[in-house]
Amino acid sequence: MKVLRIIEKDRVGLIMDISYILGKSKINIENISVITSNGKVIILLQVKDEEKVKEILKRNGFNVLEDDVLIIKLEDKPGQLAEVSQILSQNNISIENLYIVSKNKKDVYVSVKVDDPKKAKKVLKEYLIENPDF
Repeated sequence: MKVLRIIEKDRVGLIMDISYILGKSKINIENISVITSNGKVIILLQVKDEEKVKEILKRNGFNVLEDDVLIIKLEDKPGQLAEVSQILSQNNISIENLYIVSKNKKDVYVSVKVDDPKKAKKVLKEYLIENPDF
């Protein structure tokens, strides 16, 4: 799965601008995460048509990058993230980004960006969700 990463100077109205542009283009945001630090903002977007959204945002002056992420399904109970983190660590795979995408009463779906996706797919195969539909 792909996640779009927008890196910009932090400013009031940035999220409004992006969501307005996407709304006007009839694009639904499936998931969004915003992190600010030292005057910069990193926005992670999950959408259905990454290429179209990437083109629209670039055309409107935004710096957009594309990241490959894995979506994993965990039981919603203590220790599950520790278990997955341990598997990755034991296989010398570094987690670069991680956040909850969706949650229900028994499961948690997590987006994970790692430094070696191919290897991570092998060691996390029992947790992987290939075509998530949240």
